[in-house]
Amino acid sequence: MSNFARVRPVGYRKGRAAIGEDPTRRYPIYAIKGGAPTLLEQRDEVARLLADDSYDGDVDELLQRADEITAQIEQANQRDARRRALQAATLPAGDPQPQGGSQRREEPGMQPDDRGNPGPVTVAEAFVRSAALEHFRANGKQGKFAVEHRAAPAGTVTTGTQPQQNTRVPGILPQNPDFPLLVANLLDRQTSDGTTLEYMRDTSGPQSTWNKAAVVAEGADKPMSGPFTFDLITTTLKTVAHWVPITRQAADDNGQLMGYINGRLTYGLEYKMDREILTGNGTTEMQGILTTPGIGTYQPPVGNTDVKLITVRKAKTQGELALYPPTAVVMNPMDWQDIELDEDQNGQFRVIANVTDPGAPTRLWGLTVVTTVAMAAGTALLGGFRTGATLWERQGITILMTDSHADYFTANTLVILAERRANVAVHTPQAFVKITFAAATA
Repeated sequence: MSNFARVRPVGYRKGRAAIGEDPTRRYPIYAIKGGAPTLLEQRDEVARLLADDSYDGDVDELLQRADEITAQIEQANQRDARRRALQAATLPAGDPQPQGGSQRREEPGMQPDDRGNPGPVTVAEAFVRSAALEHFRANGKQGKFAVEHRAAPAGTVTTGTQPQQNTRVPGILPQNPDFPLLVANLLDRQTSDGTTLEYMRDTSGPQSTWNKAAVVAEGADKPMSGPFTFDLITTTLKTVAHWVPITRQAADDNGQLMGYINGRLTYGLEYKMDREILTGNGTTEMQGILTTPGIGTYQPPVGNTDVKLITVRKAKTQGELALYPPTAVVMNPMDWQDIELDEDQNGQFRVIANVTDPGAPTRLWGLTVVTTVAMAAGTALLGGFRTGATLWERQGITILMTDSHADYFTANTLVILAERRANVAVHTPQAFVKITFAAATA
């Protein structure tokens, strides 16, 4: 018997038979050695025949075969899509697990992301899944290793080089489901390749002073806007870091390890980042928006009795008059408490807060509200954050673990360190307004 598989050919050609063969016999287009042709091979062959103008076989049969292959490929694609959807499906909390056989327990850090992909979605998950941690444990937890995790924020575009002009992305990033909305989430975020950051800061003042656009009669000279003034700012990316001790036994437990990373290290970096973005001195620290020359200010005049709710609204108007529409306001939790609990003469709250849904977005006068203890009580920062500043990041959150620290080795204790490098470029100070709630004194 021949080694060639007996398969249905996708088409035949009429041709002259060899000597001794039946002249009426039609021979197959191809023969597959060792097995039937795959769907892709059949598809490619039929496509070739359909494109062959010299093909003199049964065209109707060829068309029918093309339809059959198309249907089979579509069915295979549907099966694959259903398989992926089934693998991504999870039972709601409290539902019984399938009976029979051993039940698979999802280890901490091994859950899929919201799209069903197996990749890590947090810094801690990236760390506990890393091959470096597996090797560190297998090597008796000796030595040192690091894992960097950089998550691109939704709605922004990152780049590996410093662009000449940044792309501004409108809107506000969605609230992180694990932590409160951070000041850093309000800014445009870009990636830097170097350690030195240079950018142009617009010191031209309000647009109304240099915008000379006007209606011009035919043939008349056009006005020139200006003057424009810019300062070249040169600074460096700053490192924010801290570490905590952890026992070797805790380092073997993925749940405890993720708790240390997310609950202490990562959140500590985010909190410090917020404080730096607001009040950094710009020299030994990151550049803070509140310490940047040229930002606007608003304070109720002498004798004014406006409540904080009204003060924020008037400051918003000042930002709009500067032609930089505000998008968010950052304030201390105590000031936000005063606004939410403010009552009118009838004892009705002036701000209608959804107290039954703490996870609902917090807004005031159409502005996103970020509350943080990094902002001093009695003050607030209002502005168009994406328009006015960019957070440049050289290094995402990097987690390092080592047993080489003082006498920790003999104490059976390891060290976990978290760090990141970044700085803020406040290139348009006029986009921000610092609010002082207390009325000015004579």
